[in-house]
Amino acid sequence: MLNRIFFVCLCLGLYSAGAFPSCRWMDHRFRLYSENSLGLLDMMASNSTNTTEDAAVEDTVVFPNNLYSQASNSSAEDKLGFTVQILEETSALFEEDHSSASWEENTMENFINIVTRQADGLRSCIGRHGHKKNKKLQKYFKRLSSHVLKTMGHSAEAWELIRKEIKTHLMKANQLVSSLLTSN
Repeated sequence: MLNRIFFVCLCLGLYSAGAFPSCRWMDHRFRLYSENSLGLLDMMASNSTNTTEDAAVEDTVVFPNNLYSQASNSSAEDKLGFTVQILEETSALFEEDHSSASWEENTMENFINIVTRQADGLRSCIGRHGHKKNKKLQKYFKRLSSHVLKTMGHSAEAWELIRKEIKTHLMKANQLVSSLLTSN
């Protein structure tokens, strides 16, 4: 009888080890941090005094919808890894010269801190394997940096374009992670 109970426990343990682990941080903190980061981006828009015409930028930096489609069909760990990469790339982008941005420095710092915490929290949910970076996503963020920020001289107009683009990314990343929360 004990052998059968041991065998059942062993099988359940092996099965649950292969399944996506429940991550308390993701279950309890992700939505709060996500709402805060999007709220801060909205505050930045409220403080923005610039209007932009982004048709030229759209030609050089096309939003990577196909990468999100691929990620949505991936494993839970790959979805989280993709989201972590978006958050890390976002944080790095916003740490560039933002002295010409029309929003308050404190708002920017709070945004970077929240996005960094979000990335750290999700990274803790991935596990020991880590995650392989998506090269296309890296190139995309490099193009945002070089074709938008650097070409436009890190102007307030360039930062407003980046803010809009990043808001879309964070909303898409939120959808990816939320799909995991509803399936658990």
